[in-house]
Amino acid sequence: MAEFKPEEPMHFYRPMDQLQGLEYCIDSNPSWLEAIALGFQHYVLSLGTTVMIPTMLVPLMGGSDDDKVRVVQTLLFVTGINTLLQTLIGTRLPTVIGGSFAFVVPIVSIINDSSLANIPNDHQRFRETMRAIQGALIVSSSIQIILGFSQLWGICSRFFSPLGMVPVVALVGFGLFDRGFPVVGRCVEIGLPMLILFVALSQYFKWIYTRHIPVLERFALLISIAFVWVYAHILTAGGAYKNRPLHTQINCRTDRANLISSAPWIKMPYPLQWGPPTFDAGHCFGMMAAVVVSMVESTGAFKAAARLASATTPPAPVLSRGIGCQGLSILLDGLCGSLTGSSVSVENVGLLGSTRVGSRRVIQISAVFMIFFSILGKFGALFASIPFPIFAAVYCILFGIVAAVGLSYLQFTNMNSMRNLFIVGVSLFLGLSVPEYFDRYTLGAQHGPAHTKAGWFNDWINTTFASPPTVALIVAVILDNSLEFRETGRDRGMHWWAPFRTYRGDSRNEEFYGLPFNMRRFIPSY
Repeated sequence: MAEFKPEEPMHFYRPMDQLQGLEYCIDSNPSWLEAIALGFQHYVLSLGTTVMIPTMLVPLMGGSDDDKVRVVQTLLFVTGINTLLQTLIGTRLPTVIGGSFAFVVPIVSIINDSSLANIPNDHQRFRETMRAIQGALIVSSSIQIILGFSQLWGICSRFFSPLGMVPVVALVGFGLFDRGFPVVGRCVEIGLPMLILFVALSQYFKWIYTRHIPVLERFALLISIAFVWVYAHILTAGGAYKNRPLHTQINCRTDRANLISSAPWIKMPYPLQWGPPTFDAGHCFGMMAAVVVSMVESTGAFKAAARLASATTPPAPVLSRGIGCQGLSILLDGLCGSLTGSSVSVENVGLLGSTRVGSRRVIQISAVFMIFFSILGKFGALFASIPFPIFAAVYCILFGIVAAVGLSYLQFTNMNSMRNLFIVGVSLFLGLSVPEYFDRYTLGAQHGPAHTKAGWFNDWINTTFASPPTVALIVAVILDNSLEFRETGRDRGMHWWAPFRTYRGDSRNEEFYGLPFNMRRFIPSY
């Protein structure tokens, strides 16, 4: 028997800063017809969060179905503009910049403010609350604009090692588990078939090609949604939910959203459409916490998108530039009244891995679809009426892909080190456990664990520690930069990311992140 040589496996699995097996990377493009179909697929996927946030918040504000449709249109419109902004002058990664749940806590705090909640007329209360949210978003956007364009966030990111980013990027995906199967379970008869069909088409039948294109793998999302949506409509039309509880009807029926009937044929969202924003210091300070959380979550999502687009990790100046552009996106959210702020759409990042297409052009085409269908209200409302459990079934897969990308950073580290095991294990566990405590406490007490007379302080604590990636970043970065950090640089993987501390540290950076149209004359790359 040949003697076992422990070093042999290392020759087969070498750490790589770019993922293998992707068909199209960030700067390569499929044919125009295929790119348009893929862009439409990203547009359909983005509708889940775009509809879910207004559906949850607008009724609390006193808004009607007409108000909800208008907010959905506005959020979709600014998502398209923000996505184009990010892919053109931000990080230039193929990322959709859409509505974020990170802003829900301070928004609900504004909704419950006694000065607004006591307005007797529902429509007036909705408009006054929307204007207060707009003012808070406009002021708080300055945090990301300053940290981004001043390069301060890029300087901070130089303390992020591959080891420290493992729990952060992983929990960008794992931290959204409550939007996966728990939502599927609300209507399991359509959610479970969607989950099974999507996995079958994208994985088990991906070898089926048409004209050299793996059609079932690449368009599994569109095909699955089409079949299950028709199936759900048949159940609805056949009376399967006629005598079922209201909760079941809301989640299962295809005609409960009231979006199509309420949507205008043509409506152009525009700035200050709800009236001039109002400003309150407490609201603004509370919203700043959500801006910081969205910045952390987007940082993890940017790094995941870079790997799924077969690009190198974003250099510190590029990452900072992207955060600055995201600050401009939140400013636009506040001006137009989209109800919530923006961050990177995690589900669309996961779809890059599922389709194996990380092309920037595809995402830009999806942004055009968003703008187009937000103006043509009836057509956009048709696709936005897809039941939430269908989207949740897809999230089960796509969030998992993003989480796995985070775990892939372990290859750059020495996981035979007890120090590294301690940091990764503790930050992952606390990143899941602390937000779970905050969520359960809030459900039971109807307010967060921080419940003082200072509302802005409550929002800061409850928002920050309800975000798994943010908790993971705090724990991982502090431990990673304080525990034996001088002697363990190589174990932490710092040598892998050393070239990306500056823009010119790697020759590939200009290829992946260079600005188009000779914009670098006006926007320096540092």
